[in-house]
Amino acid sequence: MADFDLAIIGGGVNGAGIARDAAGRGLRVLLVEMKDLASGTSSASSKLIHGGLRYLEHGAFRLVREALTEREVLLRMAPHIVRPMRFMLPPLPGLRAPLKLRLGLLLYDWLGARKLLSASRTVDLTHNVVGQPLQRKFSYGFEYSDCWVDDARLVVLTAVDAAERGATIRTHARLTRAERQTDHWDLVLNVRGRRETATARVLVNAAGPWIGEVAQNVIRQPLKKPVRLIKGSHIVVRRRFEHDTGYILQTADKRVVFALPFAQDFTLIGTTDENFVGDLNSPAPDAKEILYLCDVMNEYFRDHVTPDELVWSFAGVRALYDDGAGKPEDVTRDYELVLDEPPQQAPMLTVYGGKITTYRKLAEAALDRVGKYFVARPAWTAGSTLPGGNFPPNEFYAVVAETIARWPFLSEPHARRLIRAYGLRVEKILGEAQSMDDLGPRFAGDLTGAELRYLVEHEWAETADDVLWRRSKLGLKATEDDRLAINQFIVSLSGQAAR
Repeated sequence: MADFDLAIIGGGVNGAGIARDAAGRGLRVLLVEMKDLASGTSSASSKLIHGGLRYLEHGAFRLVREALTEREVLLRMAPHIVRPMRFMLPPLPGLRAPLKLRLGLLLYDWLGARKLLSASRTVDLTHNVVGQPLQRKFSYGFEYSDCWVDDARLVVLTAVDAAERGATIRTHARLTRAERQTDHWDLVLNVRGRRETATARVLVNAAGPWIGEVAQNVIRQPLKKPVRLIKGSHIVVRRRFEHDTGYILQTADKRVVFALPFAQDFTLIGTTDENFVGDLNSPAPDAKEILYLCDVMNEYFRDHVTPDELVWSFAGVRALYDDGAGKPEDVTRDYELVLDEPPQQAPMLTVYGGKITTYRKLAEAALDRVGKYFVARPAWTAGSTLPGGNFPPNEFYAVVAETIARWPFLSEPHARRLIRAYGLRVEKILGEAQSMDDLGPRFAGDLTGAELRYLVEHEWAETADDVLWRRSKLGLKATEDDRLAINQFIVSLSGQAAR
């Protein structure tokens, strides 16, 4: 008998989602991630839960409808890390006709079957705070609803829930060989230099942009369908507007770029669509992409953005099913699940594409594809919540107030950040603390020793970067001394555990 029913390669949003769904159905699950959770594309997104307004132009109505339906499922499932956001679309003369935009938004509202989010509307920008940072040529715009998400925390909390339901999550573990047998896979892992082995009845290649590399070098057979690697780049600059509405900006090449409020003091701008060739371990925006994003911003905003003022920049590579589209932005964003099941050999599922918005649905579909190989419980995640998210979406600020009432030494921004990250599980960090001193040493901003200990013991954090960039975005303000102190504290925790 195999050690596991399902072995999943890749600790991004798709791999974590499949692991959670499978564990909740009673299956024995192994997830193998060569680095940290969400260390690739899943932490390099635009941080949006959305239907993809521009996909309507391509006639992708099924994809948009599914994504819009999932938008409210995820808002209910994780109201701490997912929040509603209004978006302003100012029509730029010479591009899409205003009537076309308005009709598109009405269709977007209709496809979304909204229950929690507000409908689209036309806004007079000359007398609205959303119009203040825009150039005077924009006298009106169209406002609509989508959601924002902390993408890396979505992955981590999904993995936490998978582990609590029985899944084995192995980070910093590289799968070096997968040998196909009649009724199982023999797996060889390199775990921090140590060789380990395991067996699994079904193998899932959810390695994102590495699916081709895994197929070629680990499984030693080519992909059944072609993959196209598309890079999306983002830049972060100082905050350009003093409100919580995002902007969706049309571009001359018929794409869209988002400008979003980010981490309180910053603006996130993205994304691009470029064919990617290069080192998957270090994708980065190039000078041309950075200038492109700056130029789009400067077409709309009074306060111009220049490449020399970037606070941070990042890029993610998406592994999309290659449908033969000419332009990168036209390649389908829908997911493709390819099941390889030769006679008398163990099956393998390969995951192409997918969006953060539809990760739960993708996981459900993946389990449906391989379900015939197991005796498992039925689909269950649609009405579930992620760890810490068991409160109504409209009660976030009430939870913040209750947190401050119980731990009055917390400032409002500190309490809000903690609830955004941990929801009701903040109690596991704060415990019986009566003052900030009870939470241990202070690091970057309001990061405390108690929070660091929780991240190491419960969320697989092993380095300062794991904490500052994936478990939080405190890296935007952290100094090199902060990073050194965090790494030293983590090492000290490891020493205590060893004793």
